[in-house]
Amino acid sequence: MNYIIYDLEFNQKNSKDTEDFGMPFEIIQIGAVKLDKNLNHLKDFNALVKPTLYAEIHPYIENLTNITTNKVNSNKSFPMVYAEFLKFIGDEDFVLCIWGAGDIKEFLRNIKFHQLDIVPQFKRYIDIQALASKYFNTPKGIKIGLSKVVDHFNLPLNGDFHDAFNDACYTAEIFKKLFTPDIKPTYYDLSCSYRKSQHSKYKIDTTSLFNQFEKMYNRNLTEEEKSMIKLAYIMGKTNQFLL
Repeated sequence: MNYIIYDLEFNQKNSKDTEDFGMPFEIIQIGAVKLDKNLNHLKDFNALVKPTLYAEIHPYIENLTNITTNKVNSNKSFPMVYAEFLKFIGDEDFVLCIWGAGDIKEFLRNIKFHQLDIVPQFKRYIDIQALASKYFNTPKGIKIGLSKVVDHFNLPLNGDFHDAFNDACYTAEIFKKLFTPDIKPTYYDLSCSYRKSQHSKYKIDTTSLFNQFEKMYNRNLTEEEKSMIKLAYIMGKTNQFLL
């Protein structure tokens, strides 16, 4: 069995994008490393993805990832990149490995949105962030960030964080450090997650949130600032930008 350690970068709608597509995070980069059952390196995968829904890269995402609208527009769409990713995985049995369960959720959501086939093994994964949080005795409810674990293990910094391929490489090296034969994959149920989100009773009070920021900075917020605050709140809930 092979291990596919992958990472994703996402774009999100700008304030001028008003339509709700039911997919808040659109994949714009897939990076992955393939290891064999003995954790030997086999192959790499790195691809930018031309967005279908949110054509312009959000300024915050561009600043965080250095991925620009011009860069992604010259690349292939998600269905084509997905086909290449499946070819990269190959025919052997495998298990996905990720840094945080958010990536499996959004990966499956993007696949489903484009009406592509979901490989059964895609619902079986190992959350390396959870393994690291347990290894370092992180307080309950807190997930340790990728850069902190890289620092703890004194891993060489060969590229910037928040690049899907670089992060996948770091995650693969961490997996090698944490691996034990008794590690068991988790199974993800997309339908259950969807039903849970549909029936959530919690809703952010944006008025109070904006008022708090205006009180802190003693001035009124612009519409652009309000949009960025809402974006940061939503993205923070996914845990995808923990360091």
